[in-house]
Amino acid sequence: MAGRISKASLSAWRKKRGGASPDVTRCGQATFNWGQRTYIMGIINVSPDSFSGDGLSTIDAAVAQAERFVDEGVDMLDVGGESTRPNSAPISVDEELRRVIPVLERLVGRVKVPLSVDTYKFEVARRAVYTGAEMLNDIWGLKQEPRLAQLAAEQGLPIILMSNQRDKPVRNIVPAVIEDLKRAIDQSLDVGVPWQNIIIDPGVGFGKTLEQNLELVRRLDELKMLGRPVLLGTSRKSMIGLVLDLPADQRLEGTAASIAIGIANGADIVRVHDVKEMMRVAKMSDAIIRSK
Repeated sequence: MAGRISKASLSAWRKKRGGASPDVTRCGQATFNWGQRTYIMGIINVSPDSFSGDGLSTIDAAVAQAERFVDEGVDMLDVGGESTRPNSAPISVDEELRRVIPVLERLVGRVKVPLSVDTYKFEVARRAVYTGAEMLNDIWGLKQEPRLAQLAAEQGLPIILMSNQRDKPVRNIVPAVIEDLKRAIDQSLDVGVPWQNIIIDPGVGFGKTLEQNLELVRRLDELKMLGRPVLLGTSRKSMIGLVLDLPADQRLEGTAASIAIGIANGADIVRVHDVKEMMRVAKMSDAIIRSK
């Protein structure tokens, strides 16, 4: 099996940084009690070239989907304007703002769940927070824009830190992801982000091979050594397509399997395109896993 990181060293690191096991994170009017159940993050893609085929081209369509997700029981909504599929072309700050801000403006005060903004650009994040976003989701884990941690600290917002290997592929994936997330957590703490406001994401599909993505889900429990709640995003991703030989719009069952196993291995949040179905998967998984 690939390398592992010493539990003792991570325990000493947590003690030094003053962190305990994850318990409660507050986000706007919501309170997330980690370990009690799995929380569902619904994806609102306002990018026309989304890998999943669910990109929404109008504000009305995005708002309608967000309201449907809330009716289906979603716990938080993640609004993003730039495609994260491999080899996609970056868009300008102005274009991302044009896509994201009008949707947030319509949703603030209209939905009763926290709104997250999926961006690694400081100006987009700043404007989104000014508009009403209550959580930051950084797919680069501060490697592209360290100021996102400062923004989270200043505004008292939770921040999701993802491990992304697109800039530098690695061989032993789990130790590399743990070290990368540890680095991002340290950066956040150093600028004043409270321990309880940090959420981590292994970054399934971002610079990893199929085998590495499968290994991450299989060994997800090792990330719990970092002491922070874990977000898992496998919904409709290419690893499912490669295993099942199916296009993005036919990966529901594969997504459900990966989410159920992810929950069994310690996922606290699952980020999904199909809220109603994955709510059921999470509820059943929680009944089995967390009832003990």
